[in-house]
Amino acid sequence: MLTIVTLIISMLLFFVLFFGIGFLLNMLLRMSWIMAVVYPLIAIFIIDKVRFIEYFTNSGEAFTELGQRLSRLAAADMLILSSGMAGALLAGVIIKLLRKQGYQMF
Repeated sequence: MLTIVTLIISMLLFFVLFFGIGFLLNMLLRMSWIMAVVYPLIAIFIIDKVRFIEYFTNSGEAFTELGQRLSRLAAADMLILSSGMAGALLAGVIIKLLRKQGYQMF
């Protein structure tokens, strides 16, 4: 059972984790939206139990399984995963603003 405190802490952790990773990747690779592109793949790896190679060798069954698992996600899981996406997007926005203001990172 997931309590409201656990949910809030999990959302905050996912937000901070993916904001930090996204900020560092954006700073090092100079691609402002890299984490926003990579995050959905990470979320799929978190959600799905199918091996990555099966998306190419047995794609029909793999994508069907992914769709079923996505439809069975609880609201708390969706909130946690979406807070990670929000952190990744905010990292891109912050990097864009900092570069616009003249900050040069690496």
